[in-house]
Amino acid sequence: MGTSTDSTPVVVGSGLAGLTVARALAPERCILVTPDDLTAGAASMWAQGGIAAAIGEDDSPELHAVDTRRAGADLGDAGTIARITAAAPDVVRRLHALGVPFDLAADQALDLALEGGHSRRRIAHAGDRSGAAITRTVAGHVATLDSVEIHTGLHARRLLTDSAGKIAGLVLRSASGAEVTIDTDRIVLATGGLGGLFAHTTNPRTALGQGIAMASRVGARTDDLHFVQFHPTALDVGLDPMPLLTEALRGAGAALLADGSRFVDELQPRDVVAAAVWAQAQSGRRVVLDARDVPDVLTRFPAVADLVSAAGLDLASDLLPVAPAVHYAMGGVTVDARSRTSVPGLWAVGEVARTGLHGGNRLASNSLLEAVVSGEAAAADLIGDTWRAGGDVPAADRESLRAAGEAPGPALDEVRQVLESSCGVLRTAHDLREAVDRLDAWTQDDAAYVGWLIARSALADPRSVGAHRRVDTTAAGSAA
Repeated sequence: MGTSTDSTPVVVGSGLAGLTVARALAPERCILVTPDDLTAGAASMWAQGGIAAAIGEDDSPELHAVDTRRAGADLGDAGTIARITAAAPDVVRRLHALGVPFDLAADQALDLALEGGHSRRRIAHAGDRSGAAITRTVAGHVATLDSVEIHTGLHARRLLTDSAGKIAGLVLRSASGAEVTIDTDRIVLATGGLGGLFAHTTNPRTALGQGIAMASRVGARTDDLHFVQFHPTALDVGLDPMPLLTEALRGAGAALLADGSRFVDELQPRDVVAAAVWAQAQSGRRVVLDARDVPDVLTRFPAVADLVSAAGLDLASDLLPVAPAVHYAMGGVTVDARSRTSVPGLWAVGEVARTGLHGGNRLASNSLLEAVVSGEAAAADLIGDTWRAGGDVPAADRESLRAAGEAPGPALDEVRQVLESSCGVLRTAHDLREAVDRLDAWTQDDAAYVGWLIARSALADPRSVGAHRRVDTTAAGSAA
């Protein structure tokens, strides 16, 4: 691929968020770059539960907003929550019309599931492979568009800016190690999350926060990086990444047991359930998920059944050992309602972005919804010249900005262990300070840099709230 010199927008990433941008831009031309084949390595392909939307007769976007706000420990942005939950029903209808094979009830209406933190059944799903079904459908449509120039096998390495701090290009690396530069004044980051930086995760191992590193190095603001969600029911059988046992299992009646006894309301928000599971394990109790009484569990959850079977267990007859694992980043590159970052010419969509929807803890099945809404917002903003006037995101904290370097960084496993021990389910100032100090010397390396940003963000917040649980302070943030 040669060097481009025009103003064609470049979308980095081919998960649901990036694909949505490319699709919504049509017939406007764009370039989509991805390290592997289209959709490969995208966390949206792994999403099991579905997409949340207030479609039921007993539901409303306002109730969806209340549940989102409550699950996020009342730390989400009220305007963002209202905007995205209001858009949700139409998003699901348009995806269904596009060909997403959502499950239907006997009356041919969408079958809506219940998940933790939701007060109504509002999860539109396609079996327990919803993310793959939605993402593949959108990818199939994008692949037919003449307006989208797709380049695979390219890893984004760094962003280029001009003397005024505006986006000027993107440097990528091919599989052979050769560097490729694209000159453009419009880039959309859709690079996914950062769960691969932790030793126990349900994310692809490639989810290392690369988009956060690239954006931060050119001055983009980040927020809430310490709000990292731990899914309470990852299958604990020594695999990396850990297989996910979907929230919908508990919504269908699966129970959590510690040494044979229930210990938590399984349908509370994930941060509450994860903390309860962690506490039981720390007390030496064996925690399992019991799905044996879930009706038709093998046919209702075939993907989970396959994951469990691959680990030598049976979903219908075995007790499944579980442990919390990093699942989703609520924070990221800060964006406004148009998905603009604080750097002119740079947008961020999907998990790499901090939209304000999730607050301190993501409500189940809100991530695919956010990917579509934020992707469509970015596409709408990319068309025309209004974006040149700048966005609404404040400037970054200058002390958080570090340059990349050529010196070798630490082994990724070392970064993973540092974050696992310091930024796990329960945290202390002592552990966080040690992590900040240790990672500070390695910030020329992208993985260590993002780890340092996470630990630094956690250390700066003395509260115990949402997915950020400090055991050395009170909920109000004073010394305990």
